[in-house]
Amino acid sequence: MQNIMKYKRILLKLSGESLAGSLQYGIEVERLEDYAKEIASVYKLGTQVAIVLGGGNIFRGFQNNTTGIDRVQGDYMGMLATVINSLGLQAVLKNMNIPSVVMGGIAIDPICEKISRERAIRELESGRVLIISGGTGNPFFTTDSAAALRAVEIKADAILKGTRVDGVYNADPEKDPNAVKYDKVSFGEALEKQLRIMDQTAFTLCRENNLPIIVFNVNQKGNVKRIVEGEQVGTLIF
Repeated sequence: MQNIMKYKRILLKLSGESLAGSLQYGIEVERLEDYAKEIASVYKLGTQVAIVLGGGNIFRGFQNNTTGIDRVQGDYMGMLATVINSLGLQAVLKNMNIPSVVMGGIAIDPICEKISRERAIRELESGRVLIISGGTGNPFFTTDSAAALRAVEIKADAILKGTRVDGVYNADPEKDPNAVKYDKVSFGEALEKQLRIMDQTAFTLCRENNLPIIVFNVNQKGNVKRIVEGEQVGTLIF
């Protein structure tokens, strides 16, 4: 029997810090492999998957030991960190026999070509996982903003924002034991309640383009597949 997918094209947003796992910074191979398995589980269903990775696991570790770097230079360094993470993910996917391509906001010949909407969609439709690095290619924008921008460009059905908590709460659940979790919340309600979901630029892009966001615990195995198949996981912002 053929699986019924609620989301046929997704953009998965993962923070760089999550790739560090139990390390202070850098890439924990076991964590990268776990994420690749989550991607593989939906790729094998026929889902078209794009991924945006942050770079905090590399650049913030460097920042902690460096001073005198201005914002623009620092942002470009962060973009390069996302390329490193993207190449790491591509290598793990290759070992799992899952074809992928790295594109980005910045071009680094021969490992990462400048992204274009037409080429990106063509790669997805041809059966490759699309790994998008380099942020927007411009300083002053976060990788959340890059994820929202690329999701709109490729006409994704939803952004899946992987975090270490199981959704959106009215307070920090790691600090407040009485924090209340939302299963669903509209963009308007999220603004009214001042819920922290993405940065303002990213959130506005999603709202203006009616692009739903699902915030979920990416470290819970099987969650990505459950979401794609339509199960209620995490918090839906619509």
